[in-house]
Amino acid sequence: MTNKERYIEWVGQQDYVPISMMPWWLDAVCAGKEWDALLAEDEDGKIAGAMPYLLRKRAWFKYIVMPQLSQVGGIWVTSEVTADKWKTAEVCRQLKEQMDTMGLAYYYQQYLPGSLCVDAMRALGFKTKERVTYRVEDLSNLDAVINSFSKNKKRQLQKALSLHVERKMEVEDFYRFMAKCLHTRKRQCSFSREFLLVLERKARRLGQCEIISICNADGQPYAAAFLVWDAHYLYFLIPTYDPIYRESGASALLVLEAMKLAREKHVLFDFEGSMERGIANHYKQFGSSPVRYFSVERYYKPLFRLAIWFQKLRELRFR
Repeated sequence: MTNKERYIEWVGQQDYVPISMMPWWLDAVCAGKEWDALLAEDEDGKIAGAMPYLLRKRAWFKYIVMPQLSQVGGIWVTSEVTADKWKTAEVCRQLKEQMDTMGLAYYYQQYLPGSLCVDAMRALGFKTKERVTYRVEDLSNLDAVINSFSKNKKRQLQKALSLHVERKMEVEDFYRFMAKCLHTRKRQCSFSREFLLVLERKARRLGQCEIISICNADGQPYAAAFLVWDAHYLYFLIPTYDPIYRESGASALLVLEAMKLAREKHVLFDFEGSMERGIANHYKQFGSSPVRYFSVERYYKPLFRLAIWFQKLRELRFR
């Protein structure tokens, strides 16, 4: 049995694994690319921890990075290991030794909030950097949640009283609407239509996604969001807004309706984070709390760092 097969079997035995580390999710977001898993074992030969990863290749370089639309990855350990820093350190040591044999040029993954693996990997020579997501972790009293919104967001909700909420937008219509909104801002989508169709099909089959749209009386969408969830969180994965109707209040109503869906599913709400100041400020105004998590990174080959530097410089020149 391969590591990937063992990982798939092992995930099925766990009480909880984040959606972005589930095999079906990895199949979707890594379609056409190569994903696998490294496994750490305890003294009895049972899996104590695992690290699913996307392996990319460029020229003669091999490197591990996060798949698109995946907030967290890294190392996931069993419940017996989770709170034990010594067992966690042993899992990380084993996985680090396996990575050392892969001939990598670079490694980058984002670890879950509160993971003891971050400290363990830092001790093993990896660099870590703080990141932030924003969450609403108590949706039991929706009136209290709305009351925690900023005055600006409450005003926007008042403006949106004439708008309608729909949950019937098809994924292809969503992609076209998103592309139109981005084009208005002179931006392009970072993933293809086919990528989203595969992800939606797999998530829909498991009952773990929904598209919410905010429309006027004629059914014209002003805002929409592609949402996914697991057993703990609903993720505000792909929100999009038509900038022409930015004063309509549609963006605020979209967030509220996504929170209502999270409440229906009995899960918490995660804005999926943002390190951009403007987006972060937008999320803060919905009564959300910042939650820290960390990226873990290592350059194995200095030449790869130089290649990335030249690529970024080239992109800046041709903007």
